[in-house]
Amino acid sequence: MSQYLSQVMSQQMRQEQRLTPQLIQSMNILQLNVASLDQRIQEELEQNPILEYEPDNGQESEGGQESEEPAGPDGDGLEVLEWLSEQYGFNAGEHSGVSRSSLSERDGKMDAMANTASRPINLYDHLMEQWALVDVDDDLRRAGEAIINHIDDDGLLHVALEEVADSVRPPLDMECLQSVLSSVQQLEPVGVGARDMKECLLLQLQALPGDNRIEEELVANHLEDLVKNRLPQVAKALGCDIEEIKEAQHVLSRLTPTPGLSVADREIPRIKPDVIVDYMDNGSGYTVRLARGNEPKLRISKKYLEMMKDRKQDKSARAYLRQHHESASALIDAITFRKDRLLEVAEAVVERQEDFFDQGTEAMKILRMSELAEQFNCDPSTISRTVADKYVQSPRGIHPLRDFFVGGTETSDGQSTSWDSVKARVQAMINEEDKEKPLSDDRVAKTLAKEGIALSRRTVAKYRQQLNIPPARQRKAY
Repeated sequence: MSQYLSQVMSQQMRQEQRLTPQLIQSMNILQLNVASLDQRIQEELEQNPILEYEPDNGQESEGGQESEEPAGPDGDGLEVLEWLSEQYGFNAGEHSGVSRSSLSERDGKMDAMANTASRPINLYDHLMEQWALVDVDDDLRRAGEAIINHIDDDGLLHVALEEVADSVRPPLDMECLQSVLSSVQQLEPVGVGARDMKECLLLQLQALPGDNRIEEELVANHLEDLVKNRLPQVAKALGCDIEEIKEAQHVLSRLTPTPGLSVADREIPRIKPDVIVDYMDNGSGYTVRLARGNEPKLRISKKYLEMMKDRKQDKSARAYLRQHHESASALIDAITFRKDRLLEVAEAVVERQEDFFDQGTEAMKILRMSELAEQFNCDPSTISRTVADKYVQSPRGIHPLRDFFVGGTETSDGQSTSWDSVKARVQAMINEEDKEKPLSDDRVAKTLAKEGIALSRRTVAKYRQQLNIPPARQRKAY
């Protein structure tokens, strides 16, 4: 250990931006959407006796509908069925699938279950109620319950049977599990208990009436060929004509790789718009206003304010009220700041993107947060907080406010066009193409070039992939 002590003196100059508690609260309030703002206010009202909330009963209702956006399922196999979705309108989000009760004979126990007043709200309960009616011995019943306990909400068994066997004590016999799995797979909804997507689809096909050998062969051995639209090769391999393959595809489009989601009672988040955009009465433009809830009437309690100023009151009580007075005042100021900044940013966005509201996505203009930050003399992070998690309701629907900020390029005649508008043009071109002679990425790029938009074939391919559009060879109709 050194015996010497050295002292070093240094002088540094640096600039720091210190955020006050009030500024931090203002930034936090700024990024809240209208639903979160209401929750934040309710929490403050419960904690702060000096703050009062006066409901604005006289404020005009925006009269706009609320929208529900279900999160599409993200189960295994959705990519494989994507091409079928394109061709036949199969929507995995609907989880339509097939119903065994409508396709095959059921025994009396299943009929009794079908006549119950309401079904369980989750897949586990739904399956356990059915399993309780199946006539099996105790060992098989225990094995079936273990399998059901490991079935995910999508209806599939994603774990190996060995893991199911080891999950209970004493461990289950593998032969017992394997024999009972087929019984579990006979429960509703059809396809439940499958160990992968192919098995799930095959279970649904087996429940369908009639001869489905072509469909079963397609699922077992030719799903990738279907996705890549190799219909002539598939028809040759199966000894069928293309029309028979297309009919089989139509049958497959009725199936679902996530049967359990048709039962699970999933909570769907509600979207409440923060900004309302509507037509002016004279039709010459658009009005912009904040949706109800963005301007809550909060005030300081006069009763407690007088107590705080009354020197006859206990000092500790006055100090307590003074502290909460500062907190309440800061919250009111932060809400006012949020309201003003949100409205001015929304007005600037609508002014810049007016062509979008008139014509749609293809008319979207370039708009960057740095531009508005310069316009309002603030940091771009303030604009980012202002638009975060906020939604705009307009005659064109409900859109995230952030989506109106887009980059882009200039056309050959000097007009600015956003990347979103370019993507919309690509989408429109492919929608209008001759399906027997679909457009290649190179032909799309050349067509855009004639319209003054210079894009490489690789960029067109990237946009096409972002739009979930398959390549030309997979879009070809036979």
